[in-house]
Amino acid sequence: MVTEQQVLEALRQVKEPELHRDLVSLGMIKDIVIRDGKVSFTIVLTTPACPLTSVIEQRARAAVSQLRDVSEVDVKWESNVPTDGRIQGQMNLPMRNTIAISSGKGGVGKTTIAVNLAVALAQTGASVGLMDADVYGPNIPMMLGVDHMPAPRDGKLYPALAHGLRVMSMGFLVPPDQPVIWRGPMIHSAIRQFFSDVDWGALDYMVIDLPPGTGDAQLTLAQSVPLTGAIIVTTPQDVALGDAVKGLTMFQTLEVPIIGIVENMGSFVCPHCGQPTDIFGTGGGARMAARLGVPFLGSVPIDPRVRNGGDSGRPIVADDPDGPAGATLRQVARDVAARVSVINLAPEDTP
Repeated sequence: MVTEQQVLEALRQVKEPELHRDLVSLGMIKDIVIRDGKVSFTIVLTTPACPLTSVIEQRARAAVSQLRDVSEVDVKWESNVPTDGRIQGQMNLPMRNTIAISSGKGGVGKTTIAVNLAVALAQTGASVGLMDADVYGPNIPMMLGVDHMPAPRDGKLYPALAHGLRVMSMGFLVPPDQPVIWRGPMIHSAIRQFFSDVDWGALDYMVIDLPPGTGDAQLTLAQSVPLTGAIIVTTPQDVALGDAVKGLTMFQTLEVPIIGIVENMGSFVCPHCGQPTDIFGTGGGARMAARLGVPFLGSVPIDPRVRNGGDSGRPIVADDPDGPAGATLRQVARDVAARVSVINLAPEDTP
């Protein structure tokens, strides 16, 4: 009769494709039950957004099925997002990971990427917060179709709820037509208060939409909370790429891991003739990633529905999740979750 130890030894031969370590040493196997030739066990994923679940299952089934006297293999699933231990060590916040979304310049669709990435992560079952740290242009409430947050209680602010996200934005605190005219110290104070004075609850991922550039907000964030990593948003054109490199270099100088580069506004496919047109050029984000030795997470095509969704409060990953733009953004979210797991669990394997 097969034993639990034999099952574990078989599963030690199965490596998690992103982390490059076996399932047993990663603590991903639990609840092994053996009865009448049937073996069942649970695989605990490092993220509910794992993009390679089918690969892991296929390899685990094959490894256990080869054991003598095994007639059936039943695989169950759970998820437990790894925690960036620095957050718990430096700040008393119930957040497992913090992800900064940044760009070197404005107009590249950074907030659109941040919103859709956060919604896509939440769609996988993860607990996600979205902080609008772009205090000068707080557009996230409009993009999510929410215009207010709950009333404060017991000296705490509470985030709004939209599309499965917990959301905080300066847009909830100032009238829509009133500009925010602040110097650096006020920005510093606002960002810190978004962490300390808001009751976020427990989060797997906190996605933080930063203003464009390399100024006070970026520096304040990096100094206020340990960042699990940063995502750089660019378009394919050279003028955007040059500024994106500066933003990426800034995070590297601050010793923030680079999760990857997202290229927005890629090819446009004519709905009438079906021909692609590279309005802003092509391949710039991928070339930049290759040159700098960081992951390229994908190119989001130009689609009028992305803009319509942002204006109407219906992010494309919710409104058209299987269309070209929605599907690309959902894949980016899965890849981001995998990269975060790599950063947290296997720093020696991180590129």
